Amino acid sequence: MFRSIVRLKTQFRGVVCKVCPKPQHSRCTLKYSTASSVERKKFYQDVSISQGEDGLYEINLDRRKLKTPGGKLFTVPNEALAIAVATEWDAQRDTLKFYTMHLTTLCNTALDNPTQRDKDQMIKASLKFLETDTICYRVEEPPGLVELQKNEWDPVLHWIENRYNVIIGSSFSILGPEIPEATKDTFRQHLSSYNLWSLTGLEFVITQLKSVVLSLGMIDRHLSVEQAVLLSRLEEEYQIQRWGNVEWAHDYDMYELRARTAAGALFVQLSSESATVKRKLMQD
Repeated sequence: MFRSIVRLKTQFRGVVCKVCPKPQHSRCTLKYSTASSVERKKFYQDVSISQGEDGLYEINLDRRKLKTPGGKLFTVPNEALAIAVATEWDAQRDTLKFYTMHLTTLCNTALDNPTQRDKDQMIKASLKFLETDTICYRVEEPPGLVELQKNEWDPVLHWIENRYNVIIGSSFSILGPEIPEATKDTFRQHLSSYNLWSLTGLEFVITQLKSVVLSLGMIDRHLSVEQAVLLSRLEEEYQIQRWGNVEWAHDYDMYELRARTAAGALFVQLSSESATVKRKLMQD
């Protein structure tokens, strides 16, 4: 069942955003919590993007420039990310459902940095999940779940160990496997290669999946979003197959996790592209 998952393909469809011909001086400041289920009446008609003199891209709601909850001008490093964010705003109908706008939330986090963390602190927080990684904890019973974990998790674990030339392992102990310092150093160096924006997205994905292994497997495109999500929920899916479930609740949780994970992965990809484009332009 888990091998037949269709690979997710992320693409933009029907983007209606247009580049604003000249900058506007009015500002639109939104104070909200995207973690909340509170909705707000839509107050704009058109969404567009424009590029400032600094080369950064801005989001315009009618003739007002979007600002972060912290009061900063909402700017993103490249056009692709600007289009993706603008699409989220354009997709809103009569009410603004901020809790569905994951890319906007991630941009706000990167811009405002509400916890005032630097790259080293973000990397440290991400690597904490390696010590309690979802696929490193194994059960000793029931036999069906033991076999399922072995068949589904071991190939991913072996892949990442070979990919990064590290040792991770798995354990039946509640304490989990003892991760070698050399492994932590390798992943620390790898994460250091990401810029602050990409780290924001990667940490978000790791938090959703509770797994560094699955997150890197997805970012490296070894796993699709659907595969990574199902593998992170393997025990739950096993119990559902055996005992059944409350259909609407299970489906809602699954779709929400997929949406957040996919948004985080897309954010990493688009944020990483800015550094690549910048280097290319400098070389040219």
